[in-house]
Amino acid sequence: MSRMELGRPASVKRRLKDLLLQSDNRICADCGAPDPKWASANIGVFICLKCCGVHRSLGTHVSKVLSVTLDEWSEDEVDAMIEVGGNASANSIYEAFIPDGVLKPGRDSSHEERSKFIRSKYELQQFLKPSLRISSGKNSASLQASFSRKILDSFRSNTSQKKTVGMVEFIGLLKVKVIKGVNLAIRDMMSSDPYVVLSLGQQTTQTAIIKSNLNPVWNEELMLSVPQDYGPVKLRVFDHDTFSSDDIMGEAEIDIQPLLTSAMAFGDPEMFANMQIGKWLKSDDNALIEDSIINIVDGKVRQNILLKLQNVESGEIELELEWMPLAQ
Repeated sequence: MSRMELGRPASVKRRLKDLLLQSDNRICADCGAPDPKWASANIGVFICLKCCGVHRSLGTHVSKVLSVTLDEWSEDEVDAMIEVGGNASANSIYEAFIPDGVLKPGRDSSHEERSKFIRSKYELQQFLKPSLRISSGKNSASLQASFSRKILDSFRSNTSQKKTVGMVEFIGLLKVKVIKGVNLAIRDMMSSDPYVVLSLGQQTTQTAIIKSNLNPVWNEELMLSVPQDYGPVKLRVFDHDTFSSDDIMGEAEIDIQPLLTSAMAFGDPEMFANMQIGKWLKSDDNALIEDSIINIVDGKVRQNILLKLQNVESGEIELELEWMPLAQ
């Protein structure tokens, strides 16, 4: 065997690893769980172990699942992943039109919640632009091939804008650590089963449900892609009900402009020691309980936020934001 043949697998692995190191690929494309170790080679997304199980159930004609570290990848498979451009680029197509009321699963969502969303996203193509959808509901090989060609043509038509999807339309990722709730409202007999929903544009993600607790501790990280024309992050707290609609337990808006402005002013945070770089000031126009400080901590831009929930009798939510620019 020649040296070139011996070196080929290492080259393939290296290119795949470089792609995985992109900021948007450091979280699962479907649920936002950190450090995904699996991928759908034909769709072009990196996914976590839990979502991987759902992808496998779709069949290889819909999603061909490979391990980033354990499976052998061909040059063509890596080329296809690179052509898609990463999770943010893929989601700009596959999640282009998520209807109101459809929640993207979180890292602690149930298998049923993941399965429903992932099947809707890839198999049923319910969130695609209408022009990319297959007219027939049959999953024949010819229809799937037609669908794959239309998707790849969509990415190829934006070849000159490949960074536009990743760095202009989406300028970065916002990691939101939902830490805890304090003195939340009672919506059941004596307590509530709270969970937090975050929305930014068309994206929605949520925490796990904590049973019978008015002072829940989540310590759960959720991820949102930030578009160039971003608005506030909308936060809502709900009480989960099994046999009726979930009750609202308060809401608030998070202005992310101070965080992004501060982060962009300082550039690469890894070049700076731990320091304060900005502040979101408490006012009558926002839900802050106290001024929210923006710091560089261990080479990352982070912001601690304490919110008083609005339109409810009581309740506070503690968060930590972290900015992850796609240009990193």
